[in-house]
Amino acid sequence: MSRNRSLCFVSGAAGVLVGHPFDTVKVRLQVQNVEKPLYRGTFHCFQSIIKQESAFGLYKGIGSPMMGLTFINALVFGVQGNTLRALGKDTPLNQFLAGSAAGAIQCIICCPMELAKTRMQLQGTGEYKLKTKNYKNSLDCLIKIYRKEGLRGINRGMVSTFIRETPSFGFYFLTYDCMTRYLGCEAEDSYVIPKLLFSGGMSGIVSWLSTYPVDVIKSRLQADGVGGVTQYNGILDCVRKSYHEEGWRVFTRGLTSTLLRAFPVNAATFATVTVFLMYMRSEDNLRECEPGPVIQQPSSL
Repeated sequence: MSRNRSLCFVSGAAGVLVGHPFDTVKVRLQVQNVEKPLYRGTFHCFQSIIKQESAFGLYKGIGSPMMGLTFINALVFGVQGNTLRALGKDTPLNQFLAGSAAGAIQCIICCPMELAKTRMQLQGTGEYKLKTKNYKNSLDCLIKIYRKEGLRGINRGMVSTFIRETPSFGFYFLTYDCMTRYLGCEAEDSYVIPKLLFSGGMSGIVSWLSTYPVDVIKSRLQADGVGGVTQYNGILDCVRKSYHEEGWRVFTRGLTSTLLRAFPVNAATFATVTVFLMYMRSEDNLRECEPGPVIQQPSSL
């Protein structure tokens, strides 16, 4: 169990460190004012943040995903594996259902974590040294939101998070399963690591593409109220106003940054988890494994 927790932390921490700057850019692009845009695109946003806020500006809010990554990774891979076993057969449909179940349950942790992350990422936009610092860190952010708005406040964006995560994780695990089967990822294959990396990366891309417009809405709802101004009355109101003011392109804001982040982060996560499971199974001489290629159920912890 301790080795599983260490695996979840190591695989998750590496992904957060590599991917967080891209996530910061994504959030900034998703919520910026269309009438007075600060950034012209992904690379301009990167350049502006580094120039105006230093490289550390790209890592604002990193404390929140770092705090939650061990629990989220353990929950996601654990629930997916147990649900898949409960469903009985390892079929594409069951992979999707098991992944969706994992995505739905982890929203309990994911939503407050992303709320704090988003608020921290937007704090001090364009400032090298913060003139006003509302939050000291991610935990302080959640505490202050709770004191002001209660449980409802720290769960702001829960419905949109649920709508995003449930199908997204279904496609996540389904794509990985299909890719590893198609590429023939087996333990004795000398090219198994590159195949796993490619499968994991593509899983991340498909997962994000499947529900990305919902992520834009979630970010806008969670950022709503920053600066004391509330714009949206809920999901449908946010969709309506965003589309009316910016057209359909609003639902693709930050997509380039997201896809640049999705491939390496998810490649590393899935490959680390799968290689670890291969090692554990070989150590136990496959006594607890089902027959067949061991990689086809990478999430059975």
